[in-house]
Amino acid sequence: MSVPVARIPASDTSVPERVRELAGSAALVPVWENGIGGLTFHTDDGRFIKWGPRQLETTMRDEAERARWASAWTRVPMVRAQGEDGAHEWLVTTALPGLSAVDPHWIARPETAVRAVGAALRRLHDALPVAECPWSWGVDERIRNAAARGVIVPERLRDAPPIDRLVVCHGDACVPNTLLDDAGRGFAHVDLAALGTADRWADIAVASMSTTWNYGPGYEDLLIEAYGVDPDRDRLAYYRDLWDAT
Repeated sequence: MSVPVARIPASDTSVPERVRELAGSAALVPVWENGIGGLTFHTDDGRFIKWGPRQLETTMRDEAERARWASAWTRVPMVRAQGEDGAHEWLVTTALPGLSAVDPHWIARPETAVRAVGAALRRLHDALPVAECPWSWGVDERIRNAAARGVIVPERLRDAPPIDRLVVCHGDACVPNTLLDDAGRGFAHVDLAALGTADRWADIAVASMSTTWNYGPGYEDLLIEAYGVDPDRDRLAYYRDLWDAT
């Protein structure tokens, strides 16, 4: 998986017909566009509506199922509707207070944001019960998912390091997926479509690597420090390569 091409869309972004139907009488503001043409809109009645092309890596149905499950132990958006047709899928959730860790307010305060994301990731891992999680995000599952999409994973990545600590991973722990409150504390997570059990370093590697995409160089080890462990360079390198490859 390469560095995601995502951005804040223009205010005059065309609104898909399905999104207009889901919004009803609410006004819409486009807030995010991902690398495959998916769009997220914020409504003025307190909802987010995600819409995008169907794809094999993850689905919004996966995201809805995992968010409902995780909500028993941690703060995630409440699912209000989910559906799909032959070409597209959509998800409606209740908006949470706070801002993404990549909101301009926090981009201007990178040390605070990075520490918040690292600490919030640790709390997520500590909160979600491995024994009760019905999904895996382990190496074998990720390689099989890649193969189903026609992606050839290098043979060397099939030999994973021994698991340090098995946790329920977020699955896409890039910094935009943590929400921060006004005090700069991470309090919720979004975009949980890949959530599943795996070595905690699978999340730590991606979360710390993503700091360079959003804040610039120099913050990777700060996130790991805030998580509460010393950097494991071998596992970091392996799981970053696996992320790029799958």
